[in-house]
Amino acid sequence: MNIQNVTSILTIVQPHSLLPRPAPPAKLNSNNRNDAVSRLAVGKFFRQRSNDLSSAISRGISSIKQSIANDESFNKNDKDSSSDVTEFNLPGVKVVVTAKKENDVSFSTKGRVISFFSRSNCRDCSAVRRLFRERGLRFVEINVDVYVEREKELVDRTGSKTVPKIFFDGELIGGLVELNVMMRNGDGELQRRLLREEGGKCSGADAPAAPAYGFDDDVAKDEEEEEGEMVRVVRVMRQRLPIQDRWIKMKLVRNCFSGTDLVDFLLHYLHSSRPKAVEIGKQLCQKHFIHHVLGENDFEEGNNNFYRFLEHEPFITKCFNFRGATNDSEPKAAAELCDRITKIMSAILESYASDDRKHVDYVAISKSEEFRRYVNMTQDLQRVDLLELSENEKLAFFLNLYNAMVIHAVIRVGVGQEGAINRRSFSDFLYLIGGHPYSPSTIKNGILRSNRRSPYSLVKPFSTGDPRLELALLKMNPLIHFGICNGTKSSPKVRFFSPHRVAEELRGAAREFFANDGIEVNLEKRIVYLSPIFKYGMDFGQERNILTWMISYLDPNKAGLVTHLLSDAASVNISYKNYDWSINS
Repeated sequence: MNIQNVTSILTIVQPHSLLPRPAPPAKLNSNNRNDAVSRLAVGKFFRQRSNDLSSAISRGISSIKQSIANDESFNKNDKDSSSDVTEFNLPGVKVVVTAKKENDVSFSTKGRVISFFSRSNCRDCSAVRRLFRERGLRFVEINVDVYVEREKELVDRTGSKTVPKIFFDGELIGGLVELNVMMRNGDGELQRRLLREEGGKCSGADAPAAPAYGFDDDVAKDEEEEEGEMVRVVRVMRQRLPIQDRWIKMKLVRNCFSGTDLVDFLLHYLHSSRPKAVEIGKQLCQKHFIHHVLGENDFEEGNNNFYRFLEHEPFITKCFNFRGATNDSEPKAAAELCDRITKIMSAILESYASDDRKHVDYVAISKSEEFRRYVNMTQDLQRVDLLELSENEKLAFFLNLYNAMVIHAVIRVGVGQEGAINRRSFSDFLYLIGGHPYSPSTIKNGILRSNRRSPYSLVKPFSTGDPRLELALLKMNPLIHFGICNGTKSSPKVRFFSPHRVAEELRGAAREFFANDGIEVNLEKRIVYLSPIFKYGMDFGQERNILTWMISYLDPNKAGLVTHLLSDAASVNISYKNYDWSINS
């Protein structure tokens, strides 16, 4: 093997002449003079920055004073255009100054409990509530229409049933008149009464107790009532009747029994005659304990007639007022339930909606004791007899029930994408009412609109033979469209009606709707812009007739514009606004 020596020659490349020459790193033992100069430069830098910051703060404070002075001067000339917030920036600091409003009164109660007794739809109670809210005062409201059991306490404490009755701790202040007297010369007297202490100690223990969540005295009383003979019979029937699935007319029907089975049971259990047993079977159908599986008749004896209990109906599990078992207690009068719904839901709006009722706090409602009591009360609707209602009572009942169901649906079902209302809830959200299922859609189109098709449907809500058809209003009132709220921003505001004033209240609802952007008129283009509510054209008539019909509900200015357009033979165009499906929360 030959080994050769290879010598490598390394060529040193010189740096470019224009590049700076490299310098060795500074030595750690540099002279003290250079260190002293460096420390002096750093100190000078920080002193300069500190002086700059102090100067900037001083200029900022001067600008605040000048801005506030300018605002005060400007407020004297134009109160509506004043600015409430002054904002400016300093290097590294952001300062925001909010000017206190003249009528912004801050109260201190020193632990005193403010409470007052009220009723639903009471103007004086609303005034007291508004006054406390405007002053930022926390208070306890006891609505005796909701908490019926507290009415006795109201009488014991005040000697009467009149409301409002205001208490500071256990001390009775009086009503709205006495509260206004305290505020006659400003709020000084009110503040002094709130701060006053008896014997140096607050007597909050004597104040009316706040309503407790989760306890309903009315339910407890109902449970204590002695159950009727028919209820006892029904409970034994559920255990002893041969309930099974059967094929009926090529269709599988679950959980049913024959008419003969029921009659034989009644003969053995009650030792009654056969005609008496048949009569009891008819009463059970009328009270909605049992239904014919095909809805063909009330009750007939025979092996070819099949029935099932109300809780076995296919739709029952979809009803949001059904909780595993039907309400077997004797149904309350429909008029009483209508009054109860009106009072509870009105109390809910007074507490959890804006004063104009255009915005509803659904989250607060869902956590409230009032709403819990309403949900419990809806179980009384399961077997209620609605045929005993008059036309006005029926109109108010279903208007109120529609609006209450929409609130319940928003809370239980929620909203769709981008905060829009879930439109399926109008047809899918069900209540069991009088033994039959009702959705907001069937109530609106089947009952309130006298069984008319909706604009985009080919069939009527109730077919011939549907027992719910008997409840449809005899005459459709187009004003119902201004009394129902579907929970959207474009719908009329939510409200509840009284049976004896429902016609007058509907007219007021229509006037209010038109006053709040329900109609716009462009004289130059001869166009009238209307809410999509009027797409229910069959309810209001032809387009030109719609304009004539609405004149009596318009304010003088808008009525004059519409009358001017209709006074000549030229055409008038109607355009419908876009509908805002956003939730009214």
